[in-house]
Amino acid sequence: MPISLHHLRAGAGSRWTVCQDGEWAELGGTLADLLAGSLDRARATVEAAARTARGDRPGPALPPIDRQEVWAAGVTYLRSRDGRREESGHGSLYDHVYDSDRPEIFFKASPWRVVGDRDLVGIRADSGWDVPEAEVGLVLNAAGDVFGYTLGNDMSSRSIEGENPLYLPQAKIYDRSCAIGPAIVPSWAAGPGPFDIGLRVLRDGREAYAATTSTSAMARSFADLAGWLFRALSFPAGVVLLTGTGVVPGADFTARPGDTIEIRCPELGMLTNGVVAVGRGSIGVGDG
Repeated sequence: MPISLHHLRAGAGSRWTVCQDGEWAELGGTLADLLAGSLDRARATVEAAARTARGDRPGPALPPIDRQEVWAAGVTYLRSRDGRREESGHGSLYDHVYDSDRPEIFFKASPWRVVGDRDLVGIRADSGWDVPEAEVGLVLNAAGDVFGYTLGNDMSSRSIEGENPLYLPQAKIYDRSCAIGPAIVPSWAAGPGPFDIGLRVLRDGREAYAATTSTSAMARSFADLAGWLFRALSFPAGVVLLTGTGVVPGADFTARPGDTIEIRCPELGMLTNGVVAVGRGSIGVGDG
């Protein structure tokens, strides 16, 4: 990554930094500041900071967001459509979503529910079939322009969504269900893609699952997805939009507590997270 933005811990607070060829500089503002303005102004700010880069990394990583919500698109790859059909008795529903002009777009996470590189992602304790979803995330400014890219893990309970598509929010939205990182690579540095994405899950030191995909296999463009997100929503501090996954493990695989998930892209780095169970198990009568 020749130039990238990083959100780092600084005592009880945080700082935004720019990394240029392994050297670091203070950004002098926040991601929300950058995304509130024009793409040209944001680029000038980042490049000015990069010219002052010196020395080593000044702190541990945080998720590379501050005030941005995370949204996500679903069924944007043929493999994703097929995976949803495998888990559900409502296969025709996913055929329609894949072929329709209007995409599936859903809310994924508030900023405080997102975890970063080397932090723990969660699987629901009341779910028996859970998978990581390796995705490219669009970092969009307030005007809907692509400021940059990051990697995302849209953790998903296949057992809950497969039981009934209306349970999608419970399958997708819970504590630690979203990982973002390790950094944001500006769009002018990363280029337009396509991006190759690799997913690997390690269990007890051994590879339990591995697969690769490319954004060239997407049925929709980045611009199309961003346009639909902004049709009736505004994001004054910008937003992150995960663009769907083309890597869906089969029914013989589920993530487990203690696993390590690696998501890799040559242009965007590697996002690494351990897995932990979150929440309670099955709820009985009288619980709430």
